[in-house]
Amino acid sequence: MSVVALVLAAGSGRRFGADKRRATLADGRSLLAHSVERARAVFDDVRVVLRAGEWGEDFALPGDCLVIVSPDAASGMGHSLAAGARSLGDSQAQAVAILLGDMPWIEAATLRRLAEAASTSKIVLPRHAGQQGHPVIFGREFWPGLGQLAGDEGARSVVQAHRDCCVVVEVEDAGVLLDVDTPQGLL
Repeated sequence: MSVVALVLAAGSGRRFGADKRRATLADGRSLLAHSVERARAVFDDVRVVLRAGEWGEDFALPGDCLVIVSPDAASGMGHSLAAGARSLGDSQAQAVAILLGDMPWIEAATLRRLAEAASTSKIVLPRHAGQQGHPVIFGREFWPGLGQLAGDEGARSVVQAHRDCCVVVEVEDAGVLLDVDTPQGLL
């Protein structure tokens, strides 16, 4: 099963108080670079959604990461996700893993396990300790719906509309729940 990774990194991060994508982790890399590197360890095709006027070089992203611009990023995550989904027209992948640029602690083994559960007609949801996490993997059949999203809800409406197509994968990896919203979240 071929899965493309789409890293959403066009949000404003208001609660963080600064551009959290540039915040440095203990290993010296930025939060976004670390999250992208985790994705690249598993997925051959990694695309990163950024705001208009931003470039991969601005965040020290690898040159082989395709940058997708979300001109309406300020209007909410749904717009950024839609821009990313619309960019997949040239992909031969059968599913897309939607990763968040502020979740750098997801283990590669977890990403592989989720990708193995993917198919063109399924939505794969990780769950840890009773809580749904990220990334969510959408089969190709759901890409048109993702491309129509707007607002700040993300893909929740697509998941809810297709509950019968959802597969929950229980994982031991708490990284599927850990995102960075404030500077204290980096510790």
